Amino acid sequence: MDSMILVGLVAGAFTSSSSIPQALKIIQTRSAKDVSTMFFVLMATGVTLWLFYGFYMADIALILWNAVSLVFCLAILALKYVYGKQGREVHEERS
Repeated sequence: MDSMILVGLVAGAFTSSSSIPQALKIIQTRSAKDVSTMFFVLMATGVTLWLFYGFYMADIALILWNAVSLVFCLAILALKYVYGKQGREVHEERS
């Protein structure tokens, strides 16, 4: 395997896994009120475009890790939908 392909695979693993702590925090606290919806919409759009580019270039690192990143972004957006309202309700009850 070409060393630059390995660098791309490792870099993708780090950047794609960067959303995991946010998802875990939402699940643990059952709140997504402080999560920026726009950030994850823009991120999902960007990684989708990178995914298309990866297919165009036939680059396995771009395809693999942008697909993974897209799944994480969509999962966080789903969690934001589920826990975003609940987080506000819990906060309002405590006030």
